[in-house]
Amino acid sequence: MSDSKTFNLPDLGEGLPDATIVEWFVKEGDVIRLDEPLVSMETAKAVVEVPSPVSGKVLKLAGGAGDVVVTGSMLAVFQPDPNLPQRAEGQDTGHHHGPAKPHAPEPAPAPAAAAAPAPAESERDDAGTVVGAMQSSNAVHTEQAVAVGGVKAMPAVRAMAKKLGVDLARVRASGADGAVTMADVKQAAADGSARASAAAPAVAPARAVEAAPAAPVAPQRTALSASGKPMRTQPPGVAVSGQPEQLKGVRRNMARVMADAHAKVVPTTLSDDADVHAWAPGNDVTVRLIRAIVRACKAVPAMNAWFDGDKLTRTLHPHVDIGIAVDTDDGLFVPALRNADILDARGVREGINRLRAQVEDRSIPASELSGYTISLSNFGMFAGRYATPVVVPPCVAIVAAGRARHQVTPVMGGFESHKVIPLSVTFDHRACTGGEAARFLKALIDDLALPA
Repeated sequence: MSDSKTFNLPDLGEGLPDATIVEWFVKEGDVIRLDEPLVSMETAKAVVEVPSPVSGKVLKLAGGAGDVVVTGSMLAVFQPDPNLPQRAEGQDTGHHHGPAKPHAPEPAPAPAAAAAPAPAESERDDAGTVVGAMQSSNAVHTEQAVAVGGVKAMPAVRAMAKKLGVDLARVRASGADGAVTMADVKQAAADGSARASAAAPAVAPARAVEAAPAAPVAPQRTALSASGKPMRTQPPGVAVSGQPEQLKGVRRNMARVMADAHAKVVPTTLSDDADVHAWAPGNDVTVRLIRAIVRACKAVPAMNAWFDGDKLTRTLHPHVDIGIAVDTDDGLFVPALRNADILDARGVREGINRLRAQVEDRSIPASELSGYTISLSNFGMFAGRYATPVVVPPCVAIVAAGRARHQVTPVMGGFESHKVIPLSVTFDHRACTGGEAARFLKALIDDLALPA
């Protein structure tokens, strides 16, 4: 097969070590033309369609949906057709191929579909954040709606349809130029109007009965395993079999980033309560938290910085870009609210809403998932008072807000019930002193104590 061409997985995100196969648009033996969609791959940030680098016959494909492919490893093998258009030798394809890693990771199952956090009825109606932060590269290619099989849709929309069991060909498209949108897919999944299984051809009942093998008898569940030790059980309706499941996509990258942060940062956490008894009704908690962080950063610039542990250099930032931790079923996203120090309350709220919507439908630009100068985790909408949130380099600090509560507070002449918000500030002690962190926390508390 001397005339075959091997296509290795390109670097889809400037340094991302691998990607997960979402859907092949061809099968072995098919003929594909130059730049036609070849495969949809999920990275730590986005679902990306990889085009074919040649025109010709597909000889071999690397794995199936859900398999993890290492950057630089074989993705597909083609037999180029000289009668079809080909890319000129040496012409840039826009992709970069890194060397193959020595050990490829095991295949991984597809992650759960991301779900929008349910709005709360209290002041935390914009929450949906958890402890931690995630940051990675910003070179993922921009998604575009591409027509495959007569259906035009973004790569992320195709991935969502696959996860929800929706047949894109049966979805009513409402997007520009007849493209199927994320909302179209979710609506079809909700009303069951385009189930993928509904389009499968029926099998003659008689033949189905004849060909069907005897159904396996499920083993009777017992409280003890064969070895006499308690066995792990699972909730009714859960399909997993108790076997290890390899992480992929967003969760895979989150695991790497958190392990790296744990190995590098020297974390120290300070905690205290902010008394918000003076607040007028209708205050937006997250907007107030962001304003307080901005003012605290101006008061203590050392906490709004990046630190390079290898070169032992520190960069103090004149602007404040805040990473807002957003929790999804796929994993943790931390989009950056840019220039928070010059935004008014309305601008902050609009910016947060935009970022959360983009995270939900996986349309957020990769550049918005990195480069923040400090981060916020508003985990209190779920539960918990204090935390030890993770500082992810190069940042040196992260603020976490717990669940608001009322507590008895001594005042002149007696006691009152005051509402307080528990705060935790984790900082990298390599770059910040305990005094700087304490002054930063005090500035947070002082600003949050103001009526408006």
